Amino acid sequence: LYLAESGGGSVQAGGSLRLSCVGSGFDFNLEKYAIGWFRQAPGKEREEVSCIRSDGGIPEYGDFAKGRFTISKDIAKNTVYLQMNGLKPEDTAVYSCAAGFVCSDYDGMYDYWGQGTQVTVSS
Repeated sequence: LYLAESGGGSVQAGGSLRLSCVGSGFDFNLEKYAIGWFRQAPGKEREEVSCIRSDGGIPEYGDFAKGRFTISKDIAKNTVYLQMNGLKPEDTAVYSCAAGFVCSDYDGMYDYWGQGTQVTVSS
């Protein structure tokens, strides 16, 4: 199973970015796997940004993401999106998507990871 992120970049504070996570490989489908977005800033631990369940139920968000970020998925395209609005300099990090069978803020619950995409927010 392979995950590929895209959509990162450099923006000014208050700007927006939409990250994409495309899954591929045998037996991969978004009705089977939960997809989480995590981020890791230099010198900090990796933290959950958001997660969307395989059944499309209520997604999870980190406290910092609530009201600013929105996760969604397109099953036909095997793609999960993370729309990020109102970006702040403290959102600067490498953002990675991961696939697992349940949503969790514990990264050890995910079996497959993408390479990550850099998001840089300047003030």
